[in-house]
Amino acid sequence: MSGGGIGRVASKAGDLAFKAFTAGLGVATIYLTATFSANVYTGISWHKAQQKLGEEESQNNSSYVAEGTEESQDQTK
Repeated sequence: MSGGGIGRVASKAGDLAFKAFTAGLGVATIYLTATFSANVYTGISWHKAQQKLGEEESQNNSSYVAEGTEESQDQTK
């Protein structure tokens, strides 16, 4: 009947291994959720900055075009 003690120890070891594995999955899930959220925030910030730069460039380009047309009209007079 001494075999029953080994079975209990193996069962407890299995339970402990399962709990450790489950805890590891929980920590990994929290870590991945946090890093994903941070990356989404960074990506949105980057996109907004790029959009702002694009709008500024288009405004600068349109003012150059407008100035260029005025100069060309002055030269034709």
